[in-house]
Amino acid sequence: MRHHTFFNTVDSPMTTNLNAFNKFFIDYQQRFVHFACTYVHDEAVAEDLVIDSMMYYWENKDRLPADTNIPAYVLTAIKHKCIDHLRHQQIRQDASDEIARIYAWELSGRIVTLEDFEPYEIFTAEIQEIVDKTLASLPEQTRRIFVMSRYENKSHKEIASLLDITPKGVEFHISKSTKALRLALQDYLPVSLLFFYLN
Repeated sequence: MRHHTFFNTVDSPMTTNLNAFNKFFIDYQQRFVHFACTYVHDEAVAEDLVIDSMMYYWENKDRLPADTNIPAYVLTAIKHKCIDHLRHQQIRQDASDEIARIYAWELSGRIVTLEDFEPYEIFTAEIQEIVDKTLASLPEQTRRIFVMSRYENKSHKEIASLLDITPKGVEFHISKSTKALRLALQDYLPVSLLFFYLN
């Protein structure tokens, strides 16, 4: 996973906005890339689509309503870029070839799934409340490790060092957390969207 910072904010008159944007990008990059990669099956392509979508938001932010849900707005842009990418791949398939026909069918399934997907559904207060309650129900150490991994983007090695436990111990607690969240959200979100809370 390549981690990016969009802008160098030193001595810029837009420092506050740029810092907020960079923080937003860092917080959501991994989840956005996981989502895109679920459909395009290429992490490098997924990262490029996410960056393009982030730039699209930045270039249009001044024209958006003040109450715009920014994560959902960016995810909508990613959704459409994924669809465009998949359709481009679909066009290139040779329908006369059996393997290509099978792949084209599978691509169609991914496109249909994306077209039916509503980004705003995963950012509802109800979903967030379920996530918060589930995390609150976990043992303190388990919850702390999950937050450090998923929300603070710390590696297993960093967490193990900070908490004086083994990387295997970190993996155990993260696995425990993700199982609990997967169970709590199974009736609310499709598998691809669980990446926003489990990865």
